[in-house]
Amino acid sequence: MPAPNLFLIYVRDAEAAAAFYSGLLEIKPAFTSPAYVAFEVAPGVLFALWSRHGEHAVPAAPRTCEVGLMVPRSGSSVDEVYARWAARGVHVVEEPHDDVFGRTFMIADPDGNLIRVSPVD
Repeated sequence: MPAPNLFLIYVRDAEAAAAFYSGLLEIKPAFTSPAYVAFEVAPGVLFALWSRHGEHAVPAAPRTCEVGLMVPRSGSSVDEVYARWAARGVHVVEEPHDDVFGRTFMIADPDGNLIRVSPVD
């Protein structure tokens, strides 16, 4: 059976969200349209932004999932990412702290989608 290869989040404005994620993750979209933007994050694996259902992408809506970014090396690399992102003025949900899986922090994108940074398992 194939593994999941498309990770999609709802946003209010795909182009604005693409600018946010391009700057944050330092990657360029592989595909862009007015309502859908996709980033190839690994060969054959897409992280996509879709504004077709943007009415659900309001910051106040409760979130039950997170976008994860696992960084190699040590817990200090998590702190380095936090310092870079905090300097960009991102909305911090959880400051860096140690958890059961190591050093971590969480931010929210402008639409309220949660992004967690942690070390590689």
